[in-house]
Amino acid sequence: MNFPFKRLAIATLILSSLSSFAMSASANITAQQSAAIVKTFSDTSVKDFRHFLGEVAKSDLAKTADLGPAISAFQDNKTLTAEQQNEIHRLLGLYARVKYGEAATETLKELAAIPTYRKDGVAQHENPEFLKIADEIKRLAESFDLNFRNIDNRVYEISLEGSGDEVVGIHAHADVVPVTPENWVLKDGTRLDPFKVTLVGDRMYGRGTEDDKNGIVVTLYAMKIIKEEKLPLARNFKLLVDTTEETTGDAIPYYFERNPTPNYNLALDGGYPVVIAEKGYGTVMANFPRRAAQGKGAEIIALTGGMAANQIPSTSVATFVTDQPTDLAANLLKAGTEFAKANGGDFEVKSAVADNAVKLTFTGVSAHSSEPESGVNPVSRMLVFINGLDGKVALKHNHITDAARYAADNWGLDYLGNKLGIGFSDAFMGPLTASLTYVGMDEQTFKLAVNLRVPVGKPTETLKTEINDKLSAWAKKSQVAVAFDNTIDAPMYRNPEGEWVKALLAVATENLGMEHTFGTSAGATSVHDLPNGVQFGLAMPNVKYTGHNDNEFKTVEQFLLDLQIVTEMMGRIGQLPKL
Repeated sequence: MNFPFKRLAIATLILSSLSSFAMSASANITAQQSAAIVKTFSDTSVKDFRHFLGEVAKSDLAKTADLGPAISAFQDNKTLTAEQQNEIHRLLGLYARVKYGEAATETLKELAAIPTYRKDGVAQHENPEFLKIADEIKRLAESFDLNFRNIDNRVYEISLEGSGDEVVGIHAHADVVPVTPENWVLKDGTRLDPFKVTLVGDRMYGRGTEDDKNGIVVTLYAMKIIKEEKLPLARNFKLLVDTTEETTGDAIPYYFERNPTPNYNLALDGGYPVVIAEKGYGTVMANFPRRAAQGKGAEIIALTGGMAANQIPSTSVATFVTDQPTDLAANLLKAGTEFAKANGGDFEVKSAVADNAVKLTFTGVSAHSSEPESGVNPVSRMLVFINGLDGKVALKHNHITDAARYAADNWGLDYLGNKLGIGFSDAFMGPLTASLTYVGMDEQTFKLAVNLRVPVGKPTETLKTEINDKLSAWAKKSQVAVAFDNTIDAPMYRNPEGEWVKALLAVATENLGMEHTFGTSAGATSVHDLPNGVQFGLAMPNVKYTGHNDNEFKTVEQFLLDLQIVTEMMGRIGQLPKL
């Protein structure tokens, strides 16, 4: 239900006098003082926000941070200065954590338990797991007295209404990347269920805890708090929950063909503090027609890799058939061990006989394809290794060895595109990256994807033409039968202007004790092509992102910080007289 200002007899924050404020004012509460307030209330229950403020006012911290005037003015429904307003919003974020931290954590566990990944042959909007999560989000929204709409099971819209016409869209997504359950094992041997959140120390392991069901949860609770505390808003908020962010990306365009585009768009699916640039997303898909093996020796009949183009897996497994499996296993292990030693020694090679076949496993370190430097890619290593086996292990040649030759000749172990000669870099956005990721095979075709992340500095069509020309020349020279399907989106770069961006930057950096500078990302989000679109968390920069990895996790502390920050942000952005 809407809470128009004229109906609020005891308006908690007076908007009419805000137009003259210098909104660059910061909250006079440090990250250390915030942590102390949270600790003070760790064993104390609070009834509501006003009760929480009353208790804070009694503490020594209120005196240290000089919070008394802001709290008194708020409690007495008086006009607040800009600094006092920001202090109240900082305290609102802390209240969210104290009051609803445990409940929000349980909600995250419930949503993460629903396996919302793409299933072959089933349209995403018809997938029973997405119908299930839609019902769960609807139940939560309605229990929080928020408006819920399901747009043909493509996008779930949750609204928090204000008095103005402007709309701030907050973007998160319910879909997750697939899992390889047998790879979800901790170093101590503990086996994890990817779809049951397991708490180990401060880490909540589970698919979607980092990417991106945490964004859904913290926004819902922030909306709940603002609504139940009757905080007036100068604009509307809409949480838009995407269902195809990790796959086709067609759900958000479907939504905007039928609904107006928000004036401002924040993706809670990237990094802190505020990311104003995203690399372009590209895929070079090589399609090798399956062919009968030729020659003498063992035959590779299967190869595994990433299950999505944006996922670098932890393992790649090649299956060989031969009439001498024991000897082949030994020879592969010897050659693989030498290869690993000669190429950094940062991945493991195993070979074993199973069902009269030989399974060769390369184990690296899983990573999001936007951060190939944070992982060790077993797919590229396996393909380069296979291509170099001639003379060491007798192999028949087929579509898989064709793919290995293509990978070794054009991409190699480098993830910067230098092997193909397409590498370049931007001083702010960083280098182009190119990662061998997805591997798939059906009855007709063996597919191998290279995932590109492209900075500004070269026109997209120019880059695409370069890649097509180089790969076409290679195919002609090598006489390998292959068809390429290439797509590259342009990078995003936003000029950071406006009070809303300043406020976002202040909220994130002050809470996290970070440098007051904007960031760039190799990961593309649903705001890439939308007006006034930026990333606002929820991942920490310079910390390995686990969203597409085996053993994905979110720490409890960071999740509670996210709840605190998003609540403060919505209160502050919602009350700015002008964005």
